[in-house]
Amino acid sequence: MVTPASKRRKLDHSLQDVDVDEEAESEYESYVSGSDLELIATPKIGSIKGVTSQKAAQVPKVSRSWKEPMSTKDMYTSDMFQIQLSELLGEVRPNYDKIMIYEAAKSLQNDTGIAIAWPDSGPTPELKYSVAFAKPDDINVIGSFVLKTSVKHEEPMVIDMAVTMPSSLFQEKDYLNYRYFHKRAYYLACIASSINAAKDLKVHVQYQYQNDSPLQPVLLISPVSQGGEDDFSSSKCCIRIILAINSAVFEIEKTLPWKISIRSKSSDNSSTSSSPLTPVYNATLRAESSIASYLKFLHGTKAKVDGFTTACILGNIWLRQRGFATGMWKGGFGGFELESTIALLLQSGGPKGRPLLSGGYSSSQIFKAFLQFLTSTDLTKTPLILGGGNSHDQKAFKENTPVLFDMLRNEAQNTLELLNSTLPDKFAPTFISKVDAPLYEYDTVIQLPVATTLKPKGHTVNATDRLLHHCTKLYTALSTGLGDRVRLIYPKALAFAPWTIKLSSPELADMQDIEIGILVNPNEVGRAVDRGPPAEDKKAAAAFQKFWGEKAELRRFQDGSILESLAWTEKGQSRSILQQIILYVISRHFDIEATNALQFTADDIDHLLPENRASFTAPVALFQPSMKAFEALAKQIRELEGLPLQIRQVSASCADLRYTSILPSTQKGTNGPEQPMEITVQFEGSNRWPEDITAIQMTKIAFSLKLGELLEEANPGLITRLGLENQSASQSLLNASFLDILPLNQPAFRLRIHHELELSLLSRRLQDKSLDTHSREAAASAIAAHKRTFVHLSAHTQAIATLCTRFPPLSPSIRLLKHWCAAHLLLGHLSEPLIELLAVHTFTTPYPYTPPGSVRTAFLRTLAFIAHWDWRAEPLIVSLGTALPPIEIDTITTRFDAWRQIDPALNRVALFAASSLDPSGIVWTERSPSKLVAARFASLAQAAGALVKAQGRALNARALFVSSLADYDFVVHIHPRVLGQAVKKAIPVFKNLAVQEESDRMLAGYDPVQWFVEELDRVYGTSIVFFHNQSVKDVVAGLWSPHVEERAWKVGLGYSSMPKGKGEGEDGGAVVRINKTGVLNDIARLGGDMIARIEVKGGG
Repeated sequence: MVTPASKRRKLDHSLQDVDVDEEAESEYESYVSGSDLELIATPKIGSIKGVTSQKAAQVPKVSRSWKEPMSTKDMYTSDMFQIQLSELLGEVRPNYDKIMIYEAAKSLQNDTGIAIAWPDSGPTPELKYSVAFAKPDDINVIGSFVLKTSVKHEEPMVIDMAVTMPSSLFQEKDYLNYRYFHKRAYYLACIASSINAAKDLKVHVQYQYQNDSPLQPVLLISPVSQGGEDDFSSSKCCIRIILAINSAVFEIEKTLPWKISIRSKSSDNSSTSSSPLTPVYNATLRAESSIASYLKFLHGTKAKVDGFTTACILGNIWLRQRGFATGMWKGGFGGFELESTIALLLQSGGPKGRPLLSGGYSSSQIFKAFLQFLTSTDLTKTPLILGGGNSHDQKAFKENTPVLFDMLRNEAQNTLELLNSTLPDKFAPTFISKVDAPLYEYDTVIQLPVATTLKPKGHTVNATDRLLHHCTKLYTALSTGLGDRVRLIYPKALAFAPWTIKLSSPELADMQDIEIGILVNPNEVGRAVDRGPPAEDKKAAAAFQKFWGEKAELRRFQDGSILESLAWTEKGQSRSILQQIILYVISRHFDIEATNALQFTADDIDHLLPENRASFTAPVALFQPSMKAFEALAKQIRELEGLPLQIRQVSASCADLRYTSILPSTQKGTNGPEQPMEITVQFEGSNRWPEDITAIQMTKIAFSLKLGELLEEANPGLITRLGLENQSASQSLLNASFLDILPLNQPAFRLRIHHELELSLLSRRLQDKSLDTHSREAAASAIAAHKRTFVHLSAHTQAIATLCTRFPPLSPSIRLLKHWCAAHLLLGHLSEPLIELLAVHTFTTPYPYTPPGSVRTAFLRTLAFIAHWDWRAEPLIVSLGTALPPIEIDTITTRFDAWRQIDPALNRVALFAASSLDPSGIVWTERSPSKLVAARFASLAQAAGALVKAQGRALNARALFVSSLADYDFVVHIHPRVLGQAVKKAIPVFKNLAVQEESDRMLAGYDPVQWFVEELDRVYGTSIVFFHNQSVKDVVAGLWSPHVEERAWKVGLGYSSMPKGKGEGEDGGAVVRINKTGVLNDIARLGGDMIARIEVKGGG
């Protein structure tokens, strides 16, 4: 604080030897306590015309023993001394005469240059009440700092200091028509001018709205680093001066929520006039007079309940991570509200007035019980009145008090569900994860530039009221228009930042856009027809027609009902049904400028899918032709007669038949030959199957030929062909054949036969200790491949297909994630089931969010999870349906720990992805991806998250899919004609490819680029890591392995090498390095005419 003025110190010193009785001394100390603020204010306020207070002018009551000696001393009876004393007092005493508010405000601003932060347009000359300044009755430090419930965060800590204004400054009816708030604003400006004028106090003084309310401007005192005694910049905090009044200044009955405190001139001071109710105005008055009471109440609760302080800290962390604060634009529920609610529930709120929370609870129990209270109590419908109240009181609170509660309750429900779950990690989603980023939190985000578009009907007195008016009107209109299509609508705007004390209010240019976050109901959001009230209900039908205008129509439905209705469609529309409804409601109930200015933030991200639309109406409809074709073929196969054994099961085992292929097989032929969909057929068991792996493969070939013959006989125009695979000696234990089925005008299928005896024979081979290590390893690899192809893939396909129908946005979000991986040349290293598990994790374990309702939200959340996933130390555990029991989670975690001990270098298993169908965690990740690819996968996700954070609401979604080729050592560019983009006349140029027209069904499954990459990986896989886009297939990029740059020469290196030097090895042998030019020439010869050019980076 500032050192008191020297004149005042001299006067105080002259009283040191005077005898003062205890009563006078006590009153004097009370007068002096907190007078530092007055001593700062006195020099400047003395020059302000009209700053008065009768109480401040009174001299402290002094005992008779003090007065008597004064009358006996000559110097006190000297006329000259009396004149000098009067002159001195006249110079140092401020002018305490009350004057009218308009003149006082004008004088203050002219004399000091300090503006007054009026709550409205300010007083007019017609107002005939006076204002004054007087020494505060009390000054207290309040808030979470003094309660020790505050938490550290990036922003400076705010310490609240409550200055209680003297009751003598106010009159009985000052609660009406902003009179109290006018006097309050004037008092605050006087304090601001005094602090600003104190030369010894180096601070930065600004106005700020308390709780984002223009009724409550406060002073924000920030330090200025200058090294003096008053420099508190090292504390990394600032001081907020809040004004308060005594609780008895205004009667409680006059400021209840259903009272009218802003009255028109025609109301004649009648509380029953036609003026609108003023619940917020009244509540603000009561809050200003309750500061001291709550301070005492919270301190008392802290002293009685041991877990109260820690519970409040946990609650404050929880609120901050979710973006909640006391301000109206941050949910209206912050630290003070949380602390007060918990304290009140520790004393009341239960049955028969008993405490709802027990004082014996631990801090974590109090926090969880508080969440339970928020979840189970809908304060928007049933207000909780603690300490009594009747039905009239509850009705008044319900009808007249606006509550920002839906979002808070949604977060409480979500957190409570997490805490009650069996998930192993509940701490991070509850207290660590940041949940207030709109693009991750909401399914749809709308922006409206309020300053230039939405023009409210009627007068609003200030910018904040205007924002509140817009948000209220938008919320009402959108809630009515969207109905059950959405789960939550949360309009908000960024609060005004602190502003200079030279201005009475923030600049209108600082007004932020309105941001409306929407959580959709994915099962209803794409509904094409809305049913309204029946025609017989004239009142409801009229209201429906008034709201919807010409869009409403009377329609007869199949059940015979005649209802008002709305019809929507996405055919021929660039907007989803949700967006169409929002645009229509805004255009009808606001204006065309608002509609043109409205923006949907990053909602066009689903347009990046190859077919350019991920329909909300039926996200899996794109795959219905494939599903119908599969069902028809499965039925035909089961009905075939003449097979040696009966068909037990026909299973789908490809991405198309689980709704997750980037592009359905029915559309893949537009950019090249069609790729067949893979299915599996299992025959019934029989002892006639041979008990030899090679013989079983031959038997499967015979079954395939017979099956193809019967299908061709039953379906004229259908073509079948037998294919062989895994024909090398090292692959003799793997499946050796498949059958391609090419129906006429239907998608192609690739059928493989599954026989359980294979797995038994391979297991016996693995357990045969007479075999050498290489043979047993081959058996282990064959077992893994068999399970992956015939067991896990079919079960995985069925589970994912079920989840895609349960979560409508899941299918397009998986496809978009695959498209992102393909764009960054990773899809060849990451198996499609692994990518699907990552996307499913966002839906089945969404915490700290709710399950996403849009493609954009799901996609961005999945990327965020990948970016933050510590895959080296944490397993991925995905629930494919019901939650995993704790014992199974423990088993998976133990298995993960074992793998990290067995393979610490991550050469065999880099990513560990377990699920309820695959507790081993390595079915989709063994050997691939490598730790190099896994690290790049994570780094690309982190770069995407950084881009989202940097661009925010202006996100350019296409930038997330742009991949740079500069990181690779060389890039092989594939000729466009190989990709199916050439005209028919140009095809004979590539005779070695023999690519025929797309309608040739015999080319189904023809994929030369994929085969080329597989051959490159087989030949150079130990020395080069290849990357290619499996979707577009236009480039193949490569990175040289570090170990080929320099190593000792030996026979059978596996790649073309050249000497680097002679005798440079440790044993004096030759040192060689890979012959990059020779290898690239070999790659060019292997690719032949399909390669357009090879681009070498860095001249390597």
